Amino acid sequence: MKKNKTNERIKRNKINNKKKQKKKVGRKVLLFIVVLLIVAGGVFAYKIQKNGGGVSGMIATVIGHDENTKKSLGEFKCLILGISTDQQNVNLTDTIMVASYNPNTQKSTLLSIPRDTYTGSNSAKATSYEKINALYSRKNRPDETLAAVNQITGLDIKYYVVVKTEALIKLVDVIGGVKFDVPIDMDYDDSSQNLHIHLKKGEQLLDGDKAEQLVRFRHNNNGTSYPEEYGDNDTGRMRTQREFIMQVVKQTAKPENIFKLGEILDVAKEYVTTNINFDVAKDYIPYVVDIDKDNILTASIPGTNTKNNTSGTWVFVYNKKETKTLIQELFYDRDAEENTDEASDDTTTITSDSKSKIKIEILNGSGVSNNLQTVTTELTDAGYQVTRTGTTNSTAKTVIINKKSTNDTLLKNIKEVLGIGNVQDSQSSSSKVDVTIIIGKDYK
Repeated sequence: MKKNKTNERIKRNKINNKKKQKKKVGRKVLLFIVVLLIVAGGVFAYKIQKNGGGVSGMIATVIGHDENTKKSLGEFKCLILGISTDQQNVNLTDTIMVASYNPNTQKSTLLSIPRDTYTGSNSAKATSYEKINALYSRKNRPDETLAAVNQITGLDIKYYVVVKTEALIKLVDVIGGVKFDVPIDMDYDDSSQNLHIHLKKGEQLLDGDKAEQLVRFRHNNNGTSYPEEYGDNDTGRMRTQREFIMQVVKQTAKPENIFKLGEILDVAKEYVTTNINFDVAKDYIPYVVDIDKDNILTASIPGTNTKNNTSGTWVFVYNKKETKTLIQELFYDRDAEENTDEASDDTTTITSDSKSKIKIEILNGSGVSNNLQTVTTELTDAGYQVTRTGTTNSTAKTVIINKKSTNDTLLKNIKEVLGIGNVQDSQSSSSKVDVTIIIGKDYK
């Protein structure tokens, strides 16, 4: 009996010893895994920092980039076509825009092509089918529109993105809406397109339906449109489209929307057509999250709306010489400036003579009457020529609008004199001033 108890005790001790050994082994394995994770995490964190840090660096690291990947990337250019699909069997091109992005300089450009731009060879026989917006609707061939844009701009654009109206609506809803300062009251109805636009002026959160109304607005039911200083009808619409796209990009790139990437991709798969392959896109995606909205240049192809010397069809005839100059400034000169000594550039190009030649128009949209005289005095004392003043609709932000081909350095100097203001391009060959300044409520 005693012998049996002794044997049982020995067995229990052996079992307990084995359990203790297993626990020791388990602890060692767990410790090894923890150390491995710490080391791996440290390596990952190091790579993130080498790739620029933050969300951008994390995405770049996850998809396999190193610190040299971004350096090897050039400027990315593509054609954006916004297509409305609310008329049966007709896909109207409401938006035609060239977009560029340089991940190394974080500089971007949005260039609008008026949808009535004439693409034929004899304007005396112009028809609506020769307008650039008709090229896609006739055959659903984006490559034809791309070829026409390359002909007009002289740019060698290889990629296109065709975005249906539904994509904009759903994307805006996916990211929780877009805050935007609607420039004017908008009131328009077109039952043939089932288009009803009813928006109030001012900053507000736009959902997908209201976003569509905003970017398709040209004029009100009573014929009124955007004010002249903003750019009426199609000119105003293109400007609104560019500014809204900037806000969409900025708000989509917020870190919290990374978790909505699956939904965003689902929208793209269903409503977006493009020839951009994944290998090209993935190289640029990590750096877009750092895009600087204030470093985006915007403009529209210069030219004239006319039906003179045509068959009676209204067309937009672009000015070849001014277009060539604009393309040079938007896509080439700004990169050249990146490689020059900025300090010497700022001090050597501004002279009292160059200032005095700039004709400036000041419009007060701040709601404070004294601001008009204050800004006029500031600019006059700085050596600029103020030729026109007036008031305009109330606006939240101060803007400095380049109406002619005013030197970028002078525009920056005007901004420094005011101490505020976003510089924008809205060039017009018929403008009687070089620069229009709209004083906003943010001016103090």
